[in-house]
Amino acid sequence: MEFLELIKIKYLCMRIKIVSGITAMVLLTSFNAMAQQTLVKATKGKFLIGVAVSMPQVNGVNPIETELIAKEFSTIVAENCMKPQPIHPEENRYNWVDADKFVAFGEKNKQVVTGHCLIWHSQIGRWMFIDENGKDVSPEVLKERMRQHIYAVVGRYKGRVRGWDVVNEAFEDNGKYRNSKFYKILGKDFIKYAFQFAHEADPNAELYYNDYNVETPAKCDAIVQLVKELKAAGCRIDAVGSQSHMHMTTPTLEATETSFKKLKTAGVHILITEWDISILPSPYDGANISANFSYSKEMDPYRESVPDSVQLKWNKRMLDMFGLFLKYDDVVDRVTVWGLSDAGTWLNGFPIRGRKDYPLLFDRNNRRKPVVDQMIKLANKYRSRNKK
Repeated sequence: MEFLELIKIKYLCMRIKIVSGITAMVLLTSFNAMAQQTLVKATKGKFLIGVAVSMPQVNGVNPIETELIAKEFSTIVAENCMKPQPIHPEENRYNWVDADKFVAFGEKNKQVVTGHCLIWHSQIGRWMFIDENGKDVSPEVLKERMRQHIYAVVGRYKGRVRGWDVVNEAFEDNGKYRNSKFYKILGKDFIKYAFQFAHEADPNAELYYNDYNVETPAKCDAIVQLVKELKAAGCRIDAVGSQSHMHMTTPTLEATETSFKKLKTAGVHILITEWDISILPSPYDGANISANFSYSKEMDPYRESVPDSVQLKWNKRMLDMFGLFLKYDDVVDRVTVWGLSDAGTWLNGFPIRGRKDYPLLFDRNNRRKPVVDQMIKLANKYRSRNKK
């Protein structure tokens, strides 16, 4: 009897070891599969996943970052090198070096390239607006300078850049036109001219209007009206870019969804163009790069680390918004984060210099944050709508 009991015990132990081994193998396989998964794969057929890229990353200064950009994203946009000032610093001088490298980088990695941006009131040379005496140029001169700039930039990358942010940030949050030099000299028609010139330079390129705080009702309504006016004038406009520089509580999910509904009804697609979610308190909800506030420790509470409770709230905020993007994947064509990692985010210096923010998908050591795996799971579960 004792001998039989001993045999039974040994048999049970063997079975436990076998089952444990199989379980461990299954868990390891599952873990490895998740480690190999990317947002690119999980969102295939839903929307593109993009990242804003700096020139050090294009140049391979940090090979890890360059490799991550190639592996983890299906589309790229330049942080700075294609903006008016860097690419066209003087009337008769263009600087193509960085932009050429950037476009070639995207092509090498088989990524969709977006051009950002053609017309913007900021980061643009004063020469665009003044004559030899320092006075404002006439409407005719400014219109012609716009045409030459857009023809040169769009024409150089014709067939290589899928779409362009044609005009950036033309409205204030109250829905009124920004009183920029473009607006002062040409009125609101400067936007129409820009879209016309861009289409003439590359008839196959997609054309976008891009702005921050699109979730603000008055601004969103103004953008919808702009879309209607551009279409009535025969202009091509494929999508509206919502920069989506977000905070922990603003904009609300409801306000964001309302803006999506309005834009969808207007007959344009939606791009999430500069997504980040600041985890820090902020004295300012906009994205006007000229804004600046004084530093204080109270406004920089996580210099050493982010408390678990706060991190969980940030994760939920990311997942809630990402879930909304998935819900509207029939009209959301692209979701682009504004930077690869927390180490290089512009929010470390905006709107308060010298802070430590944590708004992106990779940490300061270029490690993918756990929330990315949660986003992948969410995308894998979501049944895609058909694109319209």
